[in-house]
Amino acid sequence: MSLTSICCFKSCFEGTGFLLKPVPVKVEERISLDECHKGPDVLLIKNCMRLCGTGGALCTAPLVQNKSYFEVKLQQAGIWGVGLATRNADLTIAPGGNDPDTWVITSEGNIRHNATILHQNIIAPKEGDIIGVTYDHIELNFYLNGKCLEKPVSGIRGTVYPALFVDDGAVLEFIPQDF
Repeated sequence: MSLTSICCFKSCFEGTGFLLKPVPVKVEERISLDECHKGPDVLLIKNCMRLCGTGGALCTAPLVQNKSYFEVKLQQAGIWGVGLATRNADLTIAPGGNDPDTWVITSEGNIRHNATILHQNIIAPKEGDIIGVTYDHIELNFYLNGKCLEKPVSGIRGTVYPALFVDDGAVLEFIPQDF
């Protein structure tokens, strides 16, 4: 079809009450780790999906649905933590769980919150393992390679974000699901 034909169609429709106005298209933002909410010694690579350095980073989107799920792949061993945090979390130190604003599972196999170990020695993850996290506004649960660790955490309040922490050479990769 030639350009002349297209122009002819356009002029035909404009006189018949059809409006040829551009329609706004909603572009969904990609969920990733947030450059604006990370520790000063943290490096985000691979389109803000991998975390290395020292400290933590939050995700760009909060967990807002009744049930939320995300995964993190342990790319390289070291000191790390994976879980949830509010925007008030201390993102300068790994593995997280040292303040009232973080709830994490750590490389030591412990679940921590507010400098307290809530559950200990529950996993021994290796490089390549996948840590899953579910949250339904009542309970936070962790998974290792798809298997529930059956150590729920409750009492989480406020708007929370996926949180990843690294140190001592650890590299984590954020794998977002639809949350």
